Amino acid sequence: MSRRDSDSFQDRPRRTQARKDWEATTWGSGPETGSLTATMSEAFDCAKCSESLYGRKYIQTDDGPYCVPCYDNTFANTCAECQQLIGHDSRELFYEDRHFHEGCFRCCRCQRSLADEPFTCQDSELLCNDCYCSAFSSQCSACGETVMPGSRKLEYGGQTWHEHCFLCSGCEQPLGSRSFVPDKGAHYCVPCYENKFAPRCARCSKTLTQGGVTYRDQPWHRECLVCTGCQTPLAGQQFTSREDDPYCVTCFGELFAPKCSSCKRPITGLGGGKYVSFEDRHWHHSCFSCARCSTSLD
Repeated sequence: MSRRDSDSFQDRPRRTQARKDWEATTWGSGPETGSLTATMSEAFDCAKCSESLYGRKYIQTDDGPYCVPCYDNTFANTCAECQQLIGHDSRELFYEDRHFHEGCFRCCRCQRSLADEPFTCQDSELLCNDCYCSAFSSQCSACGETVMPGSRKLEYGGQTWHEHCFLCSGCEQPLGSRSFVPDKGAHYCVPCYENKFAPRCARCSKTLTQGGVTYRDQPWHRECLVCTGCQTPLAGQQFTSREDDPYCVTCFGELFAPKCSSCKRPITGLGGGKYVSFEDRHWHHSCFSCARCSTSLD
C-alpha cells in the first residue's frame, strides 16, 4: 500500500557546531615594528588526519576540529539516489532511514523535485502526486473522476467508486458500509430491493423476504396461509379450498361436506377415500353395509 507523505522527510540535523574560517596571521617580531608579538607553538590540527588547520576551513565537533575532507568522510551520509557523500555544505533530506541530496530527492518518473512538494512512496519509489495518480489511481465508475490516493473509496466487481458516489439505484442514498443487492449493473439497498423486486404475499401484500409458501401459484407468508374457518396455520398441513378460500380438513368437512347417512360424520373424500351415493344419500365406503347383518354392500 502506498503512503502519502508531504512532510515526513526532514533536513538531517548536524552533529557539529557552526563552521569557522581560521585565517592564520604572522605578526612582526621586533619591538621596532610596534606590532603585537604572538607565538604559534600551540598545535591546531585536524582530529582525524592531524594536519594543521591554520589557514584552512575546519568544522568543530565534540571530538575536536576536523578539516572539511575528513569531516565529510567521517560523518557525512551517503545519498540513496546517487550514492555520493552528502557534503557538509549541502542540504540533506531524510526519509524512511534514507538520505538524499536536495537535488536528488525527485520523482522517479518525471524527475520533479519533491523537496517542497507532497509525494507518495510506492514500492520504495518516490512519486509526485501527478505521476502516482496517472500510474496507480483508478477512476470512479460513477463520476469518471480520479479516485485520489488516501481518499475513501469502495470497490466491487472490479470497479471503484468514491464513497459518496456509490449510491442506491432506488433511493439514491450513499450505500457506504450497508448491505446491498446487485441487479443488472444497479445496486440497491435492502429495503429498496425488497420494495422493487421481492414477491408480495397474496393476502397481506407485504414483501416476502424469506421463507413463505406457494398456494395457487401465488406466494404467501407462512403465517398468512391459515384456515378461513378456524385460522389454523395450513403450511405443511393437508387442506382444501372452496371459492379460492383455504380450509383445513376439519372445517371444510363441518361446513361443506355431505354427512354419512350411517355415522353422520362428514364425507370429505380427501386422501383418495371412497364413498357411496344412493337415492340422494351418502355413506362412507366402510359404512355402507346391511342394516341387519352389517355385511358390506359395496
